[in-house]
Amino acid sequence: MFTVRIQAQDFDAATEAAALARGRTDIGAIVTFAGLCRAQDAPGGAPLIALTLEHYPGMAEEEIGRLVEQARARWPLIGATVIHRYGRMVPGDNIVLVVTASAHRAAAFEAAQFLMDWLKTSAPFWKMEERDDGTGWIAAKDEDDEAAERWG
Repeated sequence: MFTVRIQAQDFDAATEAAALARGRTDIGAIVTFAGLCRAQDAPGGAPLIALTLEHYPGMAEEEIGRLVEQARARWPLIGATVIHRYGRMVPGDNIVLVVTASAHRAAAFEAAQFLMDWLKTSAPFWKMEERDDGTGWIAAKDEDDEAAERWG
């Protein structure tokens, strides 16, 4: 089962991992990555009040689906679930979930990392930070591009 969802509502990582594995006896490894909204990026910076994520409906699902297909072509995945939220979130809220399943752990770990690295750079989401000292859009980070580029 391969699933991509873009949604405003929260998700439960354990429930999603269990759904991916339900009834399967060929899965030997499930890797789950949940990305959370954090209060601040750098020590001494103004704490984050909220993060608002916007996306391009249709395009976001299509791009993430393309990334999942690339992961399937590179690793022997049995299943994957990618959920990305949009809307206003506060520190501690879930933002993104990547669950990968394979017969062996290496493929599940590598595919999950590949998906997260590319989600950060190519999925059409825009983030606006709300802080005590104002609001602003978050610029792309060079380290995110570098992480994605290592996959060739």
